[in-house]
Amino acid sequence: MSKPEPDDSATMPAPAVPVDAGAQPTIRAIMSTRVVTVTMDDSLARARELFNQHHFHHLLVVQDRTLLGIISDRDMLKAVSPNIGTLSETDRDQATLNKRAHQIMSRRLITVAADTTVEAAARLLLEHRVSCLPVVTKAGVIEGIITWRDLLREYLRHNLAGG
Repeated sequence: MSKPEPDDSATMPAPAVPVDAGAQPTIRAIMSTRVVTVTMDDSLARARELFNQHHFHHLLVVQDRTLLGIISDRDMLKAVSPNIGTLSETDRDQATLNKRAHQIMSRRLITVAADTTVEAAARLLLEHRVSCLPVVTKAGVIEGIITWRDLLREYLRHNLAGG
């Protein structure tokens, strides 16, 4: 895991790659390939709209198709006034929606390659206390995303099938 450069721009760590995948299942089969993204300069109003429209928990922040950061639904809850949409909403509350994605995104990226084993991905989630892992190529291009729910679903499918 790399730390942000002094200019606080995002750095792309190399995706975790299994040492010996063998016959172990990889995340390629269970990752979501349909990801929703925003750019660094998109407003939180746009991000909020996407969260509400697609009913998911993570937005990837990109430039072209290169991953620069991630915004979780929890990041949004912290950044946007809870008074939005209520009778007590003020102009100041509304102004929180004018912040930009780069202002609240996490730059501490834990990523994986599509050939990472399901077990290795689960360990990374637990070790780094994150709820998703963007799936990227060695060049940093987004291929998909894997969440703790995907891993739990795979675990249950595998165990219920007698695996």
